[in-house]
Amino acid sequence: MGFDLGILFGKLGSSSLGSSEYSSVVSMNLFVALLCACIVIGHLLEENRWMNESITALVIGLCTGVVILLVSGGTNSHLLVFSEDLFFIYLLPPIIFNAGFQVKKKQFFRNFMTIVLFGAVGTVISFTIISFGATKIFKKMNIGTLELGDYLAIGAIFSATDSVCTLQVLNQDQTPLLYSLVFGEGVVNDATSVVIFNAVQNFDLSQITTAVAFQLIGNFFYLFITSTLLGAGAGLLSAYIIKKLYFGRHSTDREVAIMILMAYLSYMLAELFYLSGILTVFFCGIVMSHYTWHNVTEKSRVTTKHAFATLSFIAELFIFLYVGMDALDIEKWSFVKDSPGTSAEVSAILLGLVLVGRAAFVFPLSFLSNLTKKAPHEKIDFRQQVLIWWAGLMRGAVSMALAYNQFTKEGHTTKVGNAIMITSTITVVLFSTMVFGLITQPLVRLLLPTPKTLNRMISSEPTTPKSFIVPLLGNGQDSELDLGQNVPRPSSLRMLLSTPTHTVHYYWRKFDNAFMRPVFGGRGFVPFIPGSPTEQSVHQSAHHLVGEETS
Repeated sequence: MGFDLGILFGKLGSSSLGSSEYSSVVSMNLFVALLCACIVIGHLLEENRWMNESITALVIGLCTGVVILLVSGGTNSHLLVFSEDLFFIYLLPPIIFNAGFQVKKKQFFRNFMTIVLFGAVGTVISFTIISFGATKIFKKMNIGTLELGDYLAIGAIFSATDSVCTLQVLNQDQTPLLYSLVFGEGVVNDATSVVIFNAVQNFDLSQITTAVAFQLIGNFFYLFITSTLLGAGAGLLSAYIIKKLYFGRHSTDREVAIMILMAYLSYMLAELFYLSGILTVFFCGIVMSHYTWHNVTEKSRVTTKHAFATLSFIAELFIFLYVGMDALDIEKWSFVKDSPGTSAEVSAILLGLVLVGRAAFVFPLSFLSNLTKKAPHEKIDFRQQVLIWWAGLMRGAVSMALAYNQFTKEGHTTKVGNAIMITSTITVVLFSTMVFGLITQPLVRLLLPTPKTLNRMISSEPTTPKSFIVPLLGNGQDSELDLGQNVPRPSSLRMLLSTPTHTVHYYWRKFDNAFMRPVFGGRGFVPFIPGSPTEQSVHQSAHHLVGEETS
């Protein structure tokens, strides 16, 4: 793990640890100290309109990598060795789960078909363009031996958007439509990219037939549906257990523990059965925020909300800090030191293919999505399309992990062509995250200027523990009062098709209130007893809101 930093400190007294164990302890200490530095510096730069914590962590990682390179005599640049298991098993689950737990569900499901259209069909279009372009261009360049499977893998690697970066550069309160579309698309996109990547590795690419193509499509739908059902099932099971056993009467710790463990279990079960853990844990977070979160005590609500956000925050910083250090890994760059121009040219070509591949589906699919929407405010205008295209250009840790999987063996590169693809992936990730990420927020302010009154409302939003009683459906916008009572019952098929979103929401609420909440709990369906969720305060706030609306 890393290099022997013990020489920097000498022998600090007698130690029972061996030299390798001691080096690992020193490396972890330094890494944790860097994480603390990222938090402090990120806080100081919070008001900066250009910087965000992911870019701050990347820059600190790069600077640390340079220092380590100098200290080690140019032999190493990072404290930890990259591991796909570390990323996929430990770092990614809390990030995606917290996103599902905090997402505004009404906004997400209102745009669900557009999200799936972008995330599934759009990813296939992007994959096709990037793979085709890489095959035609790279075969004419001297970059080593790459096979058909490698070119297709390149398409899967660079069609994977970075959901983590989206969380950093878009604000859910200021741009709810953009956030739900870009982040929701990113979750489905990651799952689709992983499915395509696994298919490229497992199928015989020398004989691609219509049957194989249909098998790939069938695999995707199977994975999407089963992963979603597994996540929803885990969330419902946790809600039922807590509702029946009332853990909170005895220990808030038990409630928090069962929620964390059930969420993580859903992710690991998905990985065990070769499903999409990303989709599973995302929908587990959505279901838990709708049912389980309302079954626990107020202390547990505050604790879980902050615990999930904190775990996600640390995991995000960890990823970007490591990517920054790993970008200077001397072993990979040593293969391309004789032809740095070739590596730069490959990186530029890949960036161009990413730009073209994303544009090729965002604008046409937005046009198709707009055809299905009647209300002008529900349509995606051109400025929003530009922002959706731009915000999804960032590539991150998923692309890195897939590239390592395809082009390295046990973390080591053995071929020139593979080394060029690894270094090019690192370059694309760094450039897209830092440049595109830096410009995204100013671009949002330029194309979608926020009224000053809204800015004041967002900045003055209460953050006291009492505000956590407000449901996670969107700062009161998706309150329990919005049950669809004002939505008229469709009297004809034409009326049903003209207002599909509101109609589906109306019937879902009726089904939810009649069948789901009495069984799995939720707001208004857990009896008030000492130590249980304080439903009375919710009802009081609801009546207060009704009084304000009627007055």
